Amino acid sequence: MEEKKTNTHCHAHGHAIGSQKACVSLVPIFNHLEAEQMEEIMVTAQSVSYKKGEIIYHAGGQSDSLYIVNKGKIRIYRLSESGKEQLVRILTPGDFTGELALFKEAVHESYAEAMEETKVCLINRSDLQQFLMRFPSISLKILTEFSNRLEQSEKQTARFATEKVETRIALFLAECLDSENDAKEFVLPMSKKDLASYLGTTPETISRKLADLEDQGLIKQKPRKRIEILDLDGLLFV
Repeated sequence: MEEKKTNTHCHAHGHAIGSQKACVSLVPIFNHLEAEQMEEIMVTAQSVSYKKGEIIYHAGGQSDSLYIVNKGKIRIYRLSESGKEQLVRILTPGDFTGELALFKEAVHESYAEAMEETKVCLINRSDLQQFLMRFPSISLKILTEFSNRLEQSEKQTARFATEKVETRIALFLAECLDSENDAKEFVLPMSKKDLASYLGTTPETISRKLADLEDQGLIKQKPRKRIEILDLDGLLFV
């Protein structure tokens, strides 16, 4: 897969400040800063657009920028030696990737692909390192994000090694519930193909296991990828 040249996607009309502002104010590592400090970051950000299916960066490519999602969705995935795809995570507005570039010269270990029309803000390493020195609170926010991702990665690895497929699916569905309210219904955040890649199985198995969970009275599948949890306790013991 060929990495897209970012300059071919740039907006031709100046800095598109509104777009950068949306990026900087969305992302948790910056949104705690004062307005003047965010303004400094905005000036260095480059707005880039990608079409659905475009590769934003590829494994082995130079990692020298932070990518912040302004609009759209990005899937981060890896390829095994046999060419099998493993979905790592899906980014939505306010999420970011490429953070390892902040601390060292590195190459990407994964692929990033736009899942729909997507806008990102790019901030290069040298600019970001200056911000990190001037605003230490950014570093703390990034470390928090690192620890969250490490915890999620370790949890996923442990599940692959120890839990059967239906348990992985059941736990994933339970985690999709919004803990801040009592709603028992949500939209599946990815396609069955991506969910299969994320959970280490096949789309056919996902469909079959969801039907099984429905037959057991634990969930109800609704149109437009909506899932209703009917028995959360039962789901957690699958």
